[in-house]
Amino acid sequence: MARLSSLLGNLLGRVDGLRNGLPRLIAAERPPLIYAVGDVHGCLDPLKALEARILADAADISGEKWLVMLGDYVDRGPLSAQVLDHLIGAPLPGFRRICLRGNHDAAMLAALEDADALDAWLGWGVEPTLASYDMDPAEIGSVTGPGRASDRLQLLRMFIPDEHVAFLRELPVLLSVPGYTFVHAGLRPGIAIERQSDHDLLWIRDEFLKADHDFGAVVIHGHTPADEPFLSARRVGIDTACFASGRLTAVRVADDGLTLVG
Repeated sequence: MARLSSLLGNLLGRVDGLRNGLPRLIAAERPPLIYAVGDVHGCLDPLKALEARILADAADISGEKWLVMLGDYVDRGPLSAQVLDHLIGAPLPGFRRICLRGNHDAAMLAALEDADALDAWLGWGVEPTLASYDMDPAEIGSVTGPGRASDRLQLLRMFIPDEHVAFLRELPVLLSVPGYTFVHAGLRPGIAIERQSDHDLLWIRDEFLKADHDFGAVVIHGHTPADEPFLSARRVGIDTACFASGRLTAVRVADDGLTLVG
């Protein structure tokens, strides 16, 4: 993880959010090609299949390429632990991978760091996530059932690798490049990007989706599942509910505009 921070620090300006302090990535320039991928939610096979399509799509394009993950790697789908292993591993050949934080990732991290936050995360139906860490039904019941939260958290921590906790802890909440802002949930209208709260970047929905507001850049986001991707001059939503639909969506950002992949 220290190597990842070093790479990103060399590439991007890394600044603290003024409202809450989670890291944000700001780039003065953008590469010729960026692919953004919507919410994975434990769907490892669709992620690998989409990466293969991205690799083929980019094969004839030279120059630097980024793969931007929009967060929510865990919960709902069957293989959350394996998705984190995959994202911690080597990126696609010729690509730089940048993983942003989603609200599910933030909730899991909070639960692992504070017993008072454990039940809030468990209330989201995280049994598939726990099972992906090779917890048997009795162990899952011990974590999700009654009992002191501190004892249940101690059991949970026995199954979660330190590498996964470190990965979740380092995830930034926003990537900004000229013309585009990448974020998990969206932005609050009327608030400058440098003053957007961490909570809104991870959780906002209707106030962002329904607003007719020019953010000064196209906002590319996930968080709000839909049957089809949404593309407009203001925002691009690419959460196609892979855990339920089996469809994981990406958008290609290039000099000739935006193209859906997936």
